[in-house]
Amino acid sequence: MTIIESKLTQLGYQLPTPPEPIGAYLPVTRSGNIMWMAGVGSRRANGEHITGKLGADLTLEQGYEAARCAALNLLARMKAELGDLDRVTRILKVVGMVNSHPSFTEQAAVVDGASDLLVALYGDRGQHARSAPGMAVLPGNTAVICDCVIEVDGP
Repeated sequence: MTIIESKLTQLGYQLPTPPEPIGAYLPVTRSGNIMWMAGVGSRRANGEHITGKLGADLTLEQGYEAARCAALNLLARMKAELGDLDRVTRILKVVGMVNSHPSFTEQAAVVDGASDLLVALYGDRGQHARSAPGMAVLPGNTAVICDCVIEVDGP
């Protein structure tokens, strides 16, 4: 087991099956050592989707969990592409889109669910630039969608 996967286990998480694209796009693109991960939604490891609007259907705590689940789905895609999560040398950027009621203004705190997990796993290499916009609607009424840009070692 790799170092990052050992940390995941110690934190009580397991990687879900990598989500398949739900449209006409690639799940990952790469140029040199930089990889762009397509957005993934808030799906739990058991396949259950976390849906609803933050500030109407879901609490901040539920949104934080949804963002953490989205990060786990990103990690599952990374592992499928790289074979080893230890090959990620840096998390460069995360975008967390939050399905938000118009009065909800805590998108940054929701997306902390993804950011906190990445930093817990990768330490300083997990520190990243980030955007956390609120959205009027997301596909399938998903609570949170996250994408990211990473740096990897080797081909």
